[in-house]
Amino acid sequence: MPQPSVLILKFGAIGDVIMAIPAAHALHLQGFRIDWICSPTVAPILALYPWINPILIDDRALLKGSPLAKLKVIAKMWRTLAGRHYDLVANLYYDPRYRILTLPVRATRRLMLSTTDRRFQLLPGRHHTDEYARILLNLPDHVRPTQLAPIPAPNLPPSPHPRTPGHARVILAPAGARNLLRDDLLRRWPPELYVELTRQLLAQNIEVVLIGGPDDAWITESFASLQVTNLIGKLKLPETLALLDDSDVMVTHDTGPLHLAGITRVAIVTLFGPTDPHGRLPQRPGTLALWGGEHFACRPCYDGRDFAPCPSNDCMRQITPTAVTHQILQLLQTQPNKPSLFSSVPSVIRFPPYAQ
Repeated sequence: MPQPSVLILKFGAIGDVIMAIPAAHALHLQGFRIDWICSPTVAPILALYPWINPILIDDRALLKGSPLAKLKVIAKMWRTLAGRHYDLVANLYYDPRYRILTLPVRATRRLMLSTTDRRFQLLPGRHHTDEYARILLNLPDHVRPTQLAPIPAPNLPPSPHPRTPGHARVILAPAGARNLLRDDLLRRWPPELYVELTRQLLAQNIEVVLIGGPDDAWITESFASLQVTNLIGKLKLPETLALLDDSDVMVTHDTGPLHLAGITRVAIVTLFGPTDPHGRLPQRPGTLALWGGEHFACRPCYDGRDFAPCPSNDCMRQITPTAVTHQILQLLQTQPNKPSLFSSVPSVIRFPPYAQ
């Protein structure tokens, strides 16, 4: 009997891909071969899992290129997929135009996300990891998965940056929240607050390391006067994972590095405002969210596509560097007992709980 197979279409972003991996793993455990159409950005992550077969697509040309460039990407994908049969083709996008990429595939069953059919919608208030699993595993809505844990990244390379002896190490990812199609400014904790947090950590004799992609270099100027290690744009994704795994605490907002940290052993402090942390936090121990804007009627304002027009980003600004430092020091007291069992749920603190 031939091995059952599934083709997953999800280029990125990093967080969405990582949150879909547990569902793919569940199919793998059922005996499925997993092929995954993905971008060059996330392919190194998927390649860490030997049971996933990445199929590369030039997403930049497809989404931002000329009409001719887009046609070339589609034609190349058709040549790659021609003659293949899958038991399931899973298009994890709402936009029906993505269906064109898998037209040559013969499939027993096809699915894609839907804004009108509840069975194929990422339902609000539920964790995206559980929702991807519910959809891919074809589960009834009332028998959905609960708190699926991240799948830890195996076979990581050595850490690219040696630790400073006698110092705790905190990783900051102060930029991010940007992809090929949009810049989600409202997700970010303001740079000046990251700078003040850095000053407080350095005063505690804590080593601070900055990470991010090449497009995040704009933020480095804010830290120019501080004694930090700047690795923004200098690491490949497996190296970033190795660095996180060898560090004590990671601090960021709702962006890709949060999900990278989720598949390592680093403790996490993450900062939320316009998006709901309950649907996005890595579902494992050692993860803490500060959710700003506790008394704002408009929070969360993200509807899955857009944010409310907001000139001030006050829900994020309510989270103070002092509060973040407090949580970091609390987590460091539990080190070196890093979280190693990828189960359980993270904690969410509705902010501000402290006297102002």
